[in-house]
Amino acid sequence: MKRALALVLAALMPLQPVLADGLTDRQKRAIAAEKGGFVETDYDPATAARMFEVAPAPSNLPPGQIAARIKDVAQLQSARDNQLVGYGLVIGLAGSGDSLRNSPFTEQSIRAMLENLGIATEGGSARARNVAAVIVTANMPPFVQSGARIDVTVSSMGDATSLAGGTLIMTPLKAADGEIYAVGQGPVIVSGFNAQGQAEQVMQGVPTSGRVPNGAIVERSVSAEFGDQAELTLQLRNPDFSTAVRIADAINAYTRQRFGQRVAAERDARTVSIRKPKNISAARFYAEIENLVIQSDTPARVVIDERTGTIVIGNQVRISRVAISHGTLTVRITEAPRVVQPEPFSKGVTAVEPDTAIDVVQPDARVALLDGPDLQTLVSGLNRLGVKPDGIIAILQGIKTAGALQADLVVQ
Repeated sequence: MKRALALVLAALMPLQPVLADGLTDRQKRAIAAEKGGFVETDYDPATAARMFEVAPAPSNLPPGQIAARIKDVAQLQSARDNQLVGYGLVIGLAGSGDSLRNSPFTEQSIRAMLENLGIATEGGSARARNVAAVIVTANMPPFVQSGARIDVTVSSMGDATSLAGGTLIMTPLKAADGEIYAVGQGPVIVSGFNAQGQAEQVMQGVPTSGRVPNGAIVERSVSAEFGDQAELTLQLRNPDFSTAVRIADAINAYTRQRFGQRVAAERDARTVSIRKPKNISAARFYAEIENLVIQSDTPARVVIDERTGTIVIGNQVRISRVAISHGTLTVRITEAPRVVQPEPFSKGVTAVEPDTAIDVVQPDARVALLDGPDLQTLVSGLNRLGVKPDGIIAILQGIKTAGALQADLVVQ
């Protein structure tokens, strides 16, 4: 009997990869070869079908904090922006461009541009100060088609003092794959300014950076198969298990009444998978579910920025009952040395006698009880202490160390 059992186990050993994730190593390598050497097993059809399990009934979670639409807390995985970047020239500046001695790449770019326009520049030297080399960046929205216009941002990379009044000349914009997807050109709008005289200089904003509204024309669209997708994936902007479950429950309640089936399943704290019902387009289906209202949830968190003194306290932050003593300790040290003269005919020398006065003052040193069952009570208790933001930061850090702060403390 033991020998037969051992033979059965030995026969099942090669099938272990199939039982583990639904794919053998040979199948994984075949899929990887078809996709250029990389395969995402999480989105493989066989594995996704095995992982996709719709809950039979809604969850028993308590109501969330605020009501929000699905489109405000999550976004489609296939609907993403694409970053574009390019190098170009801004011309027409009133003497505020790059100095060609300190920015040799600007002079090289000017020569290359003129040669492309059929103007010979060999043997000459340019001394213009109305040209600046810039880096042009843009975000290409999802589902944009050829011929659409997008905004671009222009930033100086040389020693130009201002881009005001300049015009960006034709600049190809490339994506991470090295292909050109848009071409930017147009007048640069700068919000800041720089005024300088012989003895004083005034600067407001950043005059070396600007925007060109609708300054880029899309030349190539990003291929997307949104209309052919049978399964949609929602990604939460703020990962939270409770919010993901509520989104799945809201979608299932709607689709059960509308299509007679439950189609949404939560995968993790960030991802919700949705099966598109038949006889409806993906765009129309998502347009129906993105306006569903759900009760979103957020973790208890306190964010502190010590550089600016900014404190952000979440609505779910709680503080156990604690006693706090806070006061500013001021120590003043005064040095008043005295010169001591020797007695006449005593053969002494003049000496300096040190004299130090130390004064210690601690105003507003008091002990207060702080208990925060809700956000309003917590803020009122902190205001009763009469401390400044830097003091509140020190108090919150001390409360966290004491274990009385029932929240995540994030110090930036």
